[in-house]
Amino acid sequence: MSGDPPVNRDLPGHAGEEQFRRALAGHAAGVVVVTAAVGDVPVGLTATSFSSVSLRPPLVSFYIGQSSSTWPWLRKAERFAVNVLSAGQADLAARFARRNGDRFAPPTHWHTDPLGTPLLDGVAVHLTCAPYTTTDIGDHVLVVGLVLGTRIAGSGEPLLYHGGRFGQFIPDGDTR
Repeated sequence: MSGDPPVNRDLPGHAGEEQFRRALAGHAAGVVVVTAAVGDVPVGLTATSFSSVSLRPPLVSFYIGQSSSTWPWLRKAERFAVNVLSAGQADLAARFARRNGDRFAPPTHWHTDPLGTPLLDGVAVHLTCAPYTTTDIGDHVLVVGLVLGTRIAGSGEPLLYHGGRFGQFIPDGDTR
């Protein structure tokens, strides 16, 4: 806000990087792989920062590190897909989280939609998006996408990330 005083991010007593990282490991997050194609080159990355933003218009978001080797490619794409991973796809999440290697090579199973956007096989949900806006925030970029189409494909059991490990959701029983 324009009337708010400036924030001093260098105050003593703020959370250090390792302390902050350990604290955030206590938060369980869903796991997605964002995929796109620039020309004939497929690119993709694992994200745990995925979130819905708006219903009207239908918007979703994720964060990507500014130092990511995938970001220069992804920012050029006319469309991207958010592949919501199913329980049991931890290997796929780990493959797309690595910095090097061909993430789309076997054993990755994928196909393209009619417009050429790479879609991963076996996932719970595909969301096809057009870039809507981006904003630099700290050492990351907030990417917001306009959802053009959806496909609910899998079992609905999500892959989760918690405490530095992948796992699955186990319901606590009927709470109604």
